[in-house]
Amino acid sequence: MTIQFNCPNCGALIAFDDKYCGKRARCFTCGQRFIIPSASFETPEKIKPEKERAEPLPGFYRAVFRDSWWLFVDSDNATSLVFIAAAVCFKFFLGRGICCMNYISFLVVWAWLLGFYLNIIYETAHDVDKLPEIYLGTSITFLWYIIRPFCIFFFTMAAVELPFVIALTALQGQGVTYENMWQVEFGPRLLLQALFLFGLFLFPAAVLTIAVGQDISLLRPDHVLAAVFRAPAAYSVTVILLAAAAILEMQTSQYAGQNVPTAAGNLMLNLAVQVIAIVAMRSIGLFYRHYSCHFAW
Repeated sequence: MTIQFNCPNCGALIAFDDKYCGKRARCFTCGQRFIIPSASFETPEKIKPEKERAEPLPGFYRAVFRDSWWLFVDSDNATSLVFIAAAVCFKFFLGRGICCMNYISFLVVWAWLLGFYLNIIYETAHDVDKLPEIYLGTSITFLWYIIRPFCIFFFTMAAVELPFVIALTALQGQGVTYENMWQVEFGPRLLLQALFLFGLFLFPAAVLTIAVGQDISLLRPDHVLAAVFRAPAAYSVTVILLAAAAILEMQTSQYAGQNVPTAAGNLMLNLAVQVIAIVAMRSIGLFYRHYSCHFAW
């Protein structure tokens, strides 16, 4: 359910999903920070402006590579971790499903996981060092929890890869296609490869902008690029972790009647993907937490 209310400073109409009740947010019209109320048209509590931080918050690498692993041993996260493991097992064992059930289960589980990842980024960015609570909702809201994150990730990927798509379309008249553009040679193919990889490089920053900003209109080049170029080393950590999760996922396979040791190994690989993905998404939220001074929005 959506909660609507007016900004306590400028009166602009704001809307958030009710699962964000009690969390911090800001008005993108005037910049006022507030606590999201629990019901529509309640007056949100203002948050006093903090002293602007001109320098990044130290400890980013420690938070990513040491503190993140505490998520997996914290008893408060047990419910979320068990549910993720159950979802992965559901997807894994339906890999041999009847008719198209394997494809449906794969899509549903991954769409829900994408929503969970967005919540990890949002809550980590707002100083929450625990995994998000599990939200399933009713049949209608559960469908929304699946469709919304899938659309967000698809739109974000389309946005960062737009220059590549435009260039590829323009070069198709010269016989260049996605299939043959990976040939090693100088010229248009090298340009396409660079544009494609640069789009993937910008993807974590774009997802961060949508997850934390809660506004698609913030997905502008200046918003996405500013922090990337000011903290390239830290940002590269998020890219490497996300790439590691994606590459490992491409090596996974679902259950297809293998013997027990092989099936167990494949299942463990599927679960390992989620471990790395959770750390990767947390690193994206931590990037905002530690380098928020570099974000224009």
